[in-house]
Amino acid sequence: MTRVFLRDLCAVASAALLVLTAVLVGRHIQDAHRTLFVHWPPLFAEWDPHVGPGTPAALAVAVAVVAYGPSLAGRLSWRAMLLSAWAASLAWTWSLALVDGWQRGVAGRLTTTNEYLRVVDRFHDIPAALSDFTRHIVWGTPDPWPAHIAGHPPAATVTFVLLDHLGLRGGGWAGAWCITVGSTACVAVLLTVGLLAGRDLARRAAPFMVLAPAAVWVGTSADGYFAAVAAWSVALLALAVRGAPGAGGRAVAAFGAGLLFGLTCYLSYGLTLFALIGAAVLLLGAMPGVARRAGLRGHGPAGIRPAVLLRGSAALLAGLAVVPLVFTLAGFDWWEGYRLLVTRYYQGVGGTRPYGYWVWANLACTVFIAGFATAAGLGRAGAALVRDRADLLHGRLSAAEARLAVLVFGALLALLVADLSGMSKAETERIWVPFALWLLPSCALLTRPRAWLTAQALLALLVNHLLLTGW
Repeated sequence: MTRVFLRDLCAVASAALLVLTAVLVGRHIQDAHRTLFVHWPPLFAEWDPHVGPGTPAALAVAVAVVAYGPSLAGRLSWRAMLLSAWAASLAWTWSLALVDGWQRGVAGRLTTTNEYLRVVDRFHDIPAALSDFTRHIVWGTPDPWPAHIAGHPPAATVTFVLLDHLGLRGGGWAGAWCITVGSTACVAVLLTVGLLAGRDLARRAAPFMVLAPAAVWVGTSADGYFAAVAAWSVALLALAVRGAPGAGGRAVAAFGAGLLFGLTCYLSYGLTLFALIGAAVLLLGAMPGVARRAGLRGHGPAGIRPAVLLRGSAALLAGLAVVPLVFTLAGFDWWEGYRLLVTRYYQGVGGTRPYGYWVWANLACTVFIAGFATAAGLGRAGAALVRDRADLLHGRLSAAEARLAVLVFGALLALLVADLSGMSKAETERIWVPFALWLLPSCALLTRPRAWLTAQALLALLVNHLLLTGW
């Protein structure tokens, strides 16, 4: 048994121990004190063994990806691989959602008491609703918003209002939107990995992105949609610094990155932490990169003229200003909204849930959405950084594995900051999907991919068939 394999086993055992401890300690706290406000700690879920119409499809997708995913990802052309990954991710997410049936798994998810579709009729005049939005965040105000509307900037709600105005009314269309858009995050992450760490690693990561256990919560929650918008902002930033040909192409990609990051910040307050992942992209873009044989077009921006860099920065800032400007002119103050959200958070169960439990049990929730293979992958990513730390300190990182590790640990840092903030106590299996998707590429560093993929698929299938998740 090799030292690397033992390290993988230790990482998986540690993750399993964390989950087991969170379940047992959480069960004791909930039974004794009723302060967790979840029925199957650490997850917001109910014990409900069941099968459904999506079960055969979910099993078929899992078997197909485990059996053929690694070889197909290596053989297909780059574009065909990305499209195939999206199609497979879409099939995996839909099939898991339909395990709970159409109404319970898709159409009814976004129509419950705390969800966005409950307030569509209050947005018949969108500008007026935005200018009045902050007056209904805190409990005690007239007609306070339901929890999810109050807990997010209004771009999240406006999305579903616009779908309604376009004639795509009801929970079925809203659920289809979240699943379809959310599944594209897989492509955005793979594109970014390919640009920054090489296409070889992106191809190896592709089957793991497809069979992500996080798909249980992408189908159906609005956080899957948020994850895709945030992921594409990062992908366009990577394209701006490493991939887009010519100054004009880089400027367009930079503008798109800024535009989508601005939208990300108005979909979820917590996703402003994606700036840390963006910083990792810029760091990698500034370093001499992996060789052309890895599938990249160039060696980073070292050869880009200062005027081109200036134009790209201006385009990024211009794009970043668009969404905040629109909402500010409409009367919504982001900072005031966040200040009032903190008040609302501690008025509700957030003020009762014990920080001392959730600050580490949240990480157990992350194991559920990222999988045990990711625990092993993170261990290998850490080893890659240690091995190439001298190059990293001197600003020259040419090893593909180490570059991937920088990207992955940028996402891990963002997740840990969110955890320590205390504003994400419980339900992080849904809330942290956008961050967790960026941990999955570390699985590209694992050997024996089919065994690890089997473990990922089994985790998702067991969670979806044994529990009724709350979102």
